[in-house]
Amino acid sequence: MRLRTHSAVETRSLGHALGRLLEPGDFLALSGGLGSGKTVLIQGVVRGLGYEGPVVSPSFVIVSEYTGRLPVLHVDLYRIEDPQSLAELGLREIFWNDGVTLVEWADRATSFLPPKRLDVALAIAGPSSRDLVFRAHGPRAERILSLLSAGSEAAFEPEGERPKEGP
Repeated sequence: MRLRTHSAVETRSLGHALGRLLEPGDFLALSGGLGSGKTVLIQGVVRGLGYEGPVVSPSFVIVSEYTGRLPVLHVDLYRIEDPQSLAELGLREIFWNDGVTLVEWADRATSFLPPKRLDVALAIAGPSSRDLVFRAHGPRAERILSLLSAGSEAAFEPEGERPKEGP
């Protein structure tokens, strides 16, 4: 699935919609260059999972944990240069957990990624626009993409502008 967002607000809103679909054990592997929107998308995903605090890229600590309706591990592999060092960090154990795992710069750890996951490749398409390419690995990831695709127009509406649900 391919989508284009036209602002950070839209990218974050798409992430929010995606976060609402995630369940325990789901794994998102994000790739893309600097400034491509990985952290912005993750901010939305974590909000969609119910976390209210600040969400920043854990470049120096590698892993941040958030608690919303599910536990979330946010991993940033930007500073990892040697893939062999990933084994020493216990990355396999981090990647296999009962919450949701979100990995930035996942292309630096391809041999460690679980076979069932959702890949998201982000690219700069203009000053504020981002192209996102989603690739499902496994039936659960396919289901997430199907649900996201069915509601993709609503996914771009900023959270404060969505119609309220209920009576």
